[in-house]
Amino acid sequence: MKLNQNNLPNLGAHVRQPTYRLDSVTAGIAHIGVGGFHRAHQAVYTEALMNEGEGLDWGICGIGTRPEERAMRDALAGQDYLYTLVELDDHPDTKVQVMGAIRDMLLVEDGSAAVIARLADPAIRIVSLTITEGGYCMDDSTGEFNAGLPLIQHDLMNRDEPISVFGLICAALAARRRAGVAPFTLMSCDNLPHNGEVTRKALIAFATLLDPQLADWIAEHVSFPNAMVDRITPMTSTQHRLDLHDEHGIDDAWPVVCEPFLQWVLEDKFVNGRPAWEKVGVQFTDDVTPYEEMKIKLLNGSHLALTYLGWLRGYRFVHETMADPLFVGYIRAYMDLDVTPQLAAVPGIDLTAYKNTLIKRFSNQAIADQLERVCSDGSSKFPKFTIPTINRLIADHAQLDRAALVVAAWALYLRGVDELGNRYRIPDPRADFCQALVDQDEGLAQRLLGREEIFGPHLIRSAAFVEAFERGLQRLRSLGVKGTLELLLTY
Repeated sequence: MKLNQNNLPNLGAHVRQPTYRLDSVTAGIAHIGVGGFHRAHQAVYTEALMNEGEGLDWGICGIGTRPEERAMRDALAGQDYLYTLVELDDHPDTKVQVMGAIRDMLLVEDGSAAVIARLADPAIRIVSLTITEGGYCMDDSTGEFNAGLPLIQHDLMNRDEPISVFGLICAALAARRRAGVAPFTLMSCDNLPHNGEVTRKALIAFATLLDPQLADWIAEHVSFPNAMVDRITPMTSTQHRLDLHDEHGIDDAWPVVCEPFLQWVLEDKFVNGRPAWEKVGVQFTDDVTPYEEMKIKLLNGSHLALTYLGWLRGYRFVHETMADPLFVGYIRAYMDLDVTPQLAAVPGIDLTAYKNTLIKRFSNQAIADQLERVCSDGSSKFPKFTIPTINRLIADHAQLDRAALVVAAWALYLRGVDELGNRYRIPDPRADFCQALVDQDEGLAQRLLGREEIFGPHLIRSAAFVEAFERGLQRLRSLGVKGTLELLLTY
């Protein structure tokens, strides 16, 4: 049956539903970037709190800044903003839950004024973000805000009709300042090292160009907590929707599927109140650094380490790759020998158990996580997830072949043909630029590794790393992925 509020009483008894009245929820959070991850993570914690009878004034209003978000908004609006969360694992019990934490969604395409008015509403006390690694407009080669981007230039010249994330936020904060309304907390939920600090730097840089006095006010009054977020959330497929219909009787235009694992470590730095998320599993801390280092280097870094190699080998799902013992051996060696020695002690975490859990999570067949999803936006992911590990290995004069192979595999992946001869597109906003770097064998290492906006300054200056990269590239070409991993695992 069609998912909507009227049909909730007719759903199966095994389907968990909101225990609160939907019409009693008011928005206290505006979330920019309502994708699968937000709906499977932050919204889940908020939903859990509401199901405990608390936090009904912390409902979520979604904000869409991109034209392609209209399809999701229309799908959600057509079912009273309800959606189904399906947890998939390699056992027969599937958890199915109808979620009601999101109560509205606005699109910038329908007019900036309505979005700004909602963000300026005193009821909104947190503005949260999942806008991808590239959405913060930071130049990875300099660590500075990239004001030359077309969206940013548009907003600097059209300050009354902003369309970028930072233009909208500045307009709303300026309105709150004029009206004497307390500011909101700006909370990033993206996979970025020190994501709160990155958000602060980007917003203040934009505001300084727009209105230096506003920038000073933001610096003094707005808070930007750092966070570590974790849940594997593959793209929702047509098959997922069909399975939900056939197995559970729910016709949901845009469900979300995810793994059972869920984690959120968050700095308790809020200027205008927050939900009592600690009651539903959020871990609050004064310093999120050791947790985010662990997660980004072990989980995200290992994802990249296996994804391009797996794709070249002809695999298309993460669990397929992890069914190959060579890949498991390689990932364990990368985690244990290359990453773990770089990590500080993480309060409350057994790193050996954490790594074992990652192997299990990556091997989850039921979730069918797409390698294409993990492969996407490589040019933005490398600076955050892999290059810090490589830089430390270079500084420590450590063995480089395992880490260099990650970059070599990406170089071959950018050619657009796998070992089986299958052609594919490169899902990266900078795909054409990146592919041009690898289209000729002659001088490839210098052209690719010399791009500081992707790799920073250290890789190209390390003769040992350049040699390791070229060695990995030559092995992949002559031995293939299988032969290269077999050789590497003899070290």
